[in-house]
Amino acid sequence: MQIALDRDFRERFLPEYDRKDMQTDSSIITGCVDCAYFLSGKKKMKRLFIRVVLPLMFALAGTQSAVSAPIEVGYMPIIPDAQLFIALEQGTFPKDGGAPKLVQFQSGPAMVQALLAGQLDVAYVGIGPALVARAKGADIKVVASNIVEQVSFVALGELAPYFASGDPAAAASAFTRFAKDKGRQAIVASYPKGAVPEAALQYWLRNRIRADVSQLKLIYQGESQIQESLLTGAIDGAVILEPTTTNVLGKSPKSKVIARGSDLFPKQPGAVLLVREKILREQPAFVKALLAAHISATKLLENEPAKAAPMVQKYVGGGRLPVKLVEQAIRNSKGQFVADPNTIIPATLALQKFQADSGTLSGPAVDVPKMFNTTFYDAAAH
Repeated sequence: MQIALDRDFRERFLPEYDRKDMQTDSSIITGCVDCAYFLSGKKKMKRLFIRVVLPLMFALAGTQSAVSAPIEVGYMPIIPDAQLFIALEQGTFPKDGGAPKLVQFQSGPAMVQALLAGQLDVAYVGIGPALVARAKGADIKVVASNIVEQVSFVALGELAPYFASGDPAAAASAFTRFAKDKGRQAIVASYPKGAVPEAALQYWLRNRIRADVSQLKLIYQGESQIQESLLTGAIDGAVILEPTTTNVLGKSPKSKVIARGSDLFPKQPGAVLLVREKILREQPAFVKALLAAHISATKLLENEPAKAAPMVQKYVGGGRLPVKLVEQAIRNSKGQFVADPNTIIPATLALQKFQADSGTLSGPAVDVPKMFNTTFYDAAAH
């Protein structure tokens, strides 16, 4: 028989416990209560209930609570996180504990702060912020890659002509010539320090075209701010991600892609899929299903952009961008959607070394291979 935990029961049998703690899941404790209440006529059974059965009830309640809590997922509303959007729309994102709790961010460094604060179980974030979070003690592992060579440098009408010739020497002096002609520095926007776009831009300026960086003014903004700055002409250029690149090119006819990802930082690792180490240990079935959904979504993005676009469109740009524009952004990223984490480990090492050499590495260097857990991907892919 099932007996409710009424006031009389609590006062008779739970004198040593804070009775407010009994506000828990009745489905967990009902079975224990049935037995104990039935046998409670004898003092010995009362003591047994209080000392043995009741602690077990609380332990079981805590265990169910931990397992059934919704998975908290951090993401940015950009094409590099598209695998998440497809998994959500196709219903393949595993629902351990119910539908995932989505938390949107405008930059990777903001997500780092959340990870360090103990928030987020899963994160779709750039490898740069992932390195920072790991260096500062976050218990995270990279389990999959999302995309590579994802960043483009776009110049608006006034700055673009200075790169028109395509000559590397002309590119090196473009910012200097612009400053001399215009009487001001070119204003270039980037994601905050530590983010992949910022690192790619610095690598391009310093190692690829060897520009005089004193001739430009670099400002740091989030994704939506950069797009607004470009569309209003408040800046002269920016390193950006899809779908912002396609959107800006369509709305600003004189804008131009000066350098794509392979030009900025060859084989640059982009966004990745992170999972808390606790989740890896305690919920391997969830991680296995997550990787299967991720791999499937990556194939869809690469091979069927028209089918993928409506699903992605709901999440990028606040859901206000035309589906055709999102489809074009996916097509422009052809060959860049890569799920295998093994392929980006060497480039991640190169990225971290560059950040250390240039003084932009935030925190101590990370043991990069140990930051990756490739076992779930390897099992899912074979």
